[in-house]
Amino acid sequence: RPYKEVDERIKQTYIKHGTAQNQIGVYDMYTRFFRWATDRLGDDGIIAFITNNSFIDARSYDGFRKVIADEFDYAYIIDLGGNVRAISGRDGIFIGAEHTIFGASAAVGIAITFLVKDSQRTSNPCRINYIHPTSVHALRDEKIAYLQANRLRDIPFQLITPSKRHNWINQTDNDFEELLPVAAKKGDAIFSLYSNGLKTQRDEWVYDFSAETLEHKVRFLINTYEASRKNPDYAKRMQIKWDHDLKSYRDRQLEISFNPEHIVRGLYRPFLVQYLYFDWHLNGRTYQLPSLFPYGAEHNPAISLGGYGRKPFATLATDGIPDLNFYGDPAQWLALYRYDDLGNRVDNITDWALAQFRAHYAAQDPTGFRNPSGLDTPPTPTSSPAPAAISKRDIFHYVYAVLHHPAYRQKYELNLKRDFPRIPFYADFWQWAAWGERLMDLHLHYEMVDPYPLDRHDADPDAVRARYKAKLSADTEQGVITLDTYTTLSGVPDVAWTYRLGNRSALEWILDRYKERKPRDPTIREKFNTYRFADYKEHVIDLLCRVTTVSVETMAIVNVMPASVEEAL
Repeated sequence: RPYKEVDERIKQTYIKHGTAQNQIGVYDMYTRFFRWATDRLGDDGIIAFITNNSFIDARSYDGFRKVIADEFDYAYIIDLGGNVRAISGRDGIFIGAEHTIFGASAAVGIAITFLVKDSQRTSNPCRINYIHPTSVHALRDEKIAYLQANRLRDIPFQLITPSKRHNWINQTDNDFEELLPVAAKKGDAIFSLYSNGLKTQRDEWVYDFSAETLEHKVRFLINTYEASRKNPDYAKRMQIKWDHDLKSYRDRQLEISFNPEHIVRGLYRPFLVQYLYFDWHLNGRTYQLPSLFPYGAEHNPAISLGGYGRKPFATLATDGIPDLNFYGDPAQWLALYRYDDLGNRVDNITDWALAQFRAHYAAQDPTGFRNPSGLDTPPTPTSSPAPAAISKRDIFHYVYAVLHHPAYRQKYELNLKRDFPRIPFYADFWQWAAWGERLMDLHLHYEMVDPYPLDRHDADPDAVRARYKAKLSADTEQGVITLDTYTTLSGVPDVAWTYRLGNRSALEWILDRYKERKPRDPTIREKFNTYRFADYKEHVIDLLCRVTTVSVETMAIVNVMPASVEEAL
C-alpha cells in the first residue's frame, strides 16, 4: 500500500541521489521504516533495525547509502549474510534455509544496523563500521552464538570509506571510471536511451507458445475485466490476475478492448521466443520499450545487460520485445535505434560517442585490418579503414564484442555487478567491430544457422513400456540431452556448455523453459493449460541443434580474443 508522506520523503532523499534507472525496490517497507524513523529522530538518537541486507551493496540503493552517510554520524552494520537466492549454486557454493537466521520463512540476507546521530560530534564524515563476522557456510546456530558471545563494543568492525559511487563493500581499484559509459542517467554516454525489459505482472496471461491460446486467454482476461468494470460486484472478477493498475483502471471506468495487432514476438528468455500480448493496459511496466520497439517495428537490434548483483554478467543481442527477467533477474537493453514521438526512427548511439571514437582512433597509427573472423586464417595486412569511416553501427558491434571479452569481464567483474558497463578503447577497433558483427549475426539469426549434427536416438515405442514423460535434462559430462521417454540427443561438444548466459548455458536455458509446468494461476491451470512438450518436440530438437552451432561458434570467437585487457589496449 502507498504511504504518501513517507514515500515522498524517500523520493526527495534516497531516490533523488540514486543513479539506477529502476529504484522501485527502494520503496521497500524496511526502507520506509528507516526514512520514517530518521525524520523523527532529531539531532541526537539511535535507530536500530533488523532487516534484509540488500541495502549494503545493491546498485539500486546507492542513493540510500549516500543519504545515510549524510544524515548520521555513526553507522554500525553487522552483516549476517544468508541470502539463499544470491549465493546458492554460485561458484560451487551451496547454502540453504539452515544457514539463515530466520530459516525458510525468510531465506534472505539479514543485517543488524545501528544508526547514530550525535550533535556533540564535530568531525565529518560519518564513521561507517561494518563486519561480516561469519563465513558464507555458517549455520544459523553459529550466527546466533556469535551474537550471544559478543558485545557491540567488542566487535572488531572495519571502518568503511565509501567510494565516489557510494559503494561500501566490494570496492574496486581500477580504471573503470575513466572508460566510456554505455548509458547514464545524467551526462554523456554511448547510448541515448536504455530500458528495462517488460514487466507484465501477469506472465501466464500474456505469454504463450501458441498465438491461438494466447488470444483465448487475453480475451477472457479482458472480458472478465469489462464485466467487473460494469458491475463491481461481478462474482467472477477474481478469476483473473488483478494488480493495482488494473484495479485502478476499473475504478476509473477505463474501457479495454482486444487488439489482434498487439500479439507480437516476445523474447521471454535467451533463445526462447513466445507470443506476447504487448499492451500497456495489461503489462504492468513497459518502461522505455515503446520507444525502442513500437508497434509494427518490433525488430530493432539491441544488446541486453544482465547479471546485476546475484548472477554473472551476461549479454545477448536480441531483436524483439524482451522480458524484464530475461536472465531470471532484471536486465537492461541498449538498442541500435529509438523512435521519436512521431514514430520516426533515429540513431540511439549519440553523436558524442561517434566523436569520441573518431577522435581517439584518428590519433592512432593503423597497422592493418586482421581477418574479420579471427579464426581459421592468419592476419592479412591490408589498408585499415580511416577513423572517419567509423559509423554508429560499427560502434554498436564494437561494444558488443568488448562485452564478450573474458578478460574485460574478469577485470571489471565487481563494477559490472552494480553499474552499467563502461567501454575501453582497444587498439584494433576494426577487428573488434568485426568480431562483434559476427557475434551479433549469430545471436540475432540463430534460427537460420546450420544445425549442429547431434546424434538422435529414438527408442521403439512398442519396446518401451514406460509411460511417456517429458524430461528435458542434460548430462553435460557425457554430452547427452534426454528429451523424453523415447528420444535422446548425443554428441554435444564440451565447448557448447561453456557458452553461458548468467548461471546457465544457452542449451540449458532452452531445456529449462520448454519443460512442462503446472501453471501457478488457478484460472490458467483450469482453463488454458494446453502446453505439451510433445507438440513442440521437433521444433525443440531443431532449436537445440542450431543453438549448439551458435554456442560453438561464439566460443571460437571469444577464445581468440586477447588474454588480458592490457594486451588488447
